[in-house]
Amino acid sequence: MAVYHSEINIKSKGENDIIDITDDVQEVVFNSGLIEGICNIFVAGSTGTISTIEFEPGLKQDIPRMLEKIAPRNEEYKHHLTWGDDNGRSHCKATLMGASLTIPFKNKKIIHGTWQQIVFIELDTSPRIRNLNVQLVGE
Repeated sequence: MAVYHSEINIKSKGENDIIDITDDVQEVVFNSGLIEGICNIFVAGSTGTISTIEFEPGLKQDIPRMLEKIAPRNEEYKHHLTWGDDNGRSHCKATLMGASLTIPFKNKKIIHGTWQQIVFIELDTSPRIRNLNVQLVGE
């Protein structure tokens, strides 16, 4: 059993930016030298999330709209009082969605559905530079 680590660096446009990282993750798996195992993608930060979606224009509009209903922009968040910023809703959304995703790979290929892509979703209110940690365990 071996462990391999890499990073995917991305720049988001700010809140609700959904970035397809499927090809980036596949490249890490292919270059790792491992044939099969599991791949974990983790965002170090409390206002971003990793998930899977069908990466198409309708869902790229539906997901932010759904998240707005869960953690609305114009609610009072105690986080704003603590730090004097405006991203309390971003933290709430990220907590619900989670900071990582684990997927299997076999024959140097990630296993995912035909219309299933791996995405990073920026939940913070400002553009960010994100370093996504990708760790593989396998052989």
